[in-house]
Amino acid sequence: MSLGLFEAITKSLPHPVILCAAEGTILAANPAATASIPQLSAGASLYVLAQDDASILRGHLGNWLRNGSPLPGGLTMKDSDGSLVRFRCNGVRATWWQGPGAVVQLNLHRLDHADRFVVLSRQVSALNREIAIRRTAEAQREELLLAEQAARARLQRLYQLTEALASSTSLAQVAAAVAATAAQALDAEGVTLELHSRRLVPALEPGEKVRTWAGTVWEDLDQPEDVTGSATAETVRIPLESDHVVVGALQVRPGVGGIPEPVHLAAVGQQIAQAVRRAGLYEHEHRVAERLQLSLLPQLPDIAGLDVATCYAPASDMVMVGGDWYDLYDLDEDHIGLSVGDVAGHGLPQAAVMAQIIAALRGIVLRCGTRPDAVLRELNEYLHLYHRGHMATAAYLLFHRPTRTLTYVKAGHPPPLVIHPDGSSRYLDGPISPPAGPVPEARFRLGEITLAPGEAVLLYTDGLIERRGETLDTGLARLTDTARRGAGLNVPDLCELFLNHQPGADYHDDRALLLLRPHSPPSPAQ
Repeated sequence: MSLGLFEAITKSLPHPVILCAAEGTILAANPAATASIPQLSAGASLYVLAQDDASILRGHLGNWLRNGSPLPGGLTMKDSDGSLVRFRCNGVRATWWQGPGAVVQLNLHRLDHADRFVVLSRQVSALNREIAIRRTAEAQREELLLAEQAARARLQRLYQLTEALASSTSLAQVAAAVAATAAQALDAEGVTLELHSRRLVPALEPGEKVRTWAGTVWEDLDQPEDVTGSATAETVRIPLESDHVVVGALQVRPGVGGIPEPVHLAAVGQQIAQAVRRAGLYEHEHRVAERLQLSLLPQLPDIAGLDVATCYAPASDMVMVGGDWYDLYDLDEDHIGLSVGDVAGHGLPQAAVMAQIIAALRGIVLRCGTRPDAVLRELNEYLHLYHRGHMATAAYLLFHRPTRTLTYVKAGHPPPLVIHPDGSSRYLDGPISPPAGPVPEARFRLGEITLAPGEAVLLYTDGLIERRGETLDTGLARLTDTARRGAGLNVPDLCELFLNHQPGADYHDDRALLLLRPHSPPSPAQ
């Protein structure tokens, strides 16, 4: 019990009560004490106030300090007017005291009043009982506070699991969220996530190769070699079921607190099952969109004297098809045409416009493919006439084999990258023209360079370089760094390097790439 509590309890008592240290210093006195003797207040010394012999007072203090039951005594003190006042004392060691050293609780009774020694003794006993009750109540409050704090911490861990699962879209993200937060939510030593990959992401066609889930932190129940073990006596296995489909299981290794309550286990398992089911549907829809997008892109012709590679990947956070395209045109013996572009937006309407642009461009290129500005001018009129409200960025390049001249035009599209044999590179930062579609009769200006032997040209869409919170210059600089790292690679490997030049990044737009490297002309000696 503290001094504050002692003062609160003794405030209303009609008789003086003081708290005194072993050396005689008064630690606290109730109002009745100071009313009786004003000097009887905290900080005063009994040895100064008492008129008795110091050895007598020392003996009283010693007896009171050694006993846990009240012992009688007497004290004589001088009042404020100089008169002597005799007190009968009832002293006892304050066993409730939690401060430093031992202290004595003294109940004083003026002998010039009616002797209420018995009454005072009873009041002391009542006071001690009240103190004991209050100490018990304090201990109970401490226990309740600790229990409340533990419950609040558990709810916080559950919230962290829920938040992590809600922000996860792919199976890999859900598995990572479970690995990071599920054990803490269950007060467990650890957890192991097991999933049925074929139930979550079924094959799109018979005989399709089973997808590998590189880098994930879960075991695949549909590939037995990936399962390292089963539940033991030390683990608890929770089935994961959502929409009446068992999608896997969660193995829980209990912590020091033992096995969590069944209701708690079931609630966590249900949250994980729903997140896994949702992520499986996302993965399936993402693959369907990717398959549809690839089916819309053209098959490029094999052209002698050219090494050509293409790559495509959908946005990592979308399940809709997009409007990115690339194409290659074998115009005649001396001329090769290339195009790349992106219809603004995502969805089936944009994909449909993209497919029609590919078909329209092939017809346009047949008529005027050797005049890049005319190709983009006709594409612009086609979009403005037949697809109002749609816009596309595009680039068309014409390669003249005999002179290795590359003529190009850009309609609001990122600049193609020319890659030198040593890995250095430069962008085709020539004239810029407006995107195709919105502006009728727009003018498209030409640029021209000559490719040196061994140089390659990379065409790409903006999804390769755009990142949220970054400028385009940062993305363009990354491509030049990638070109340096890819020095000496063949065309397919270099194209793949550009596609995945930033591992682990979230790509918020589709990526379409076309990489072309003309063969070097034979040396004069040959």
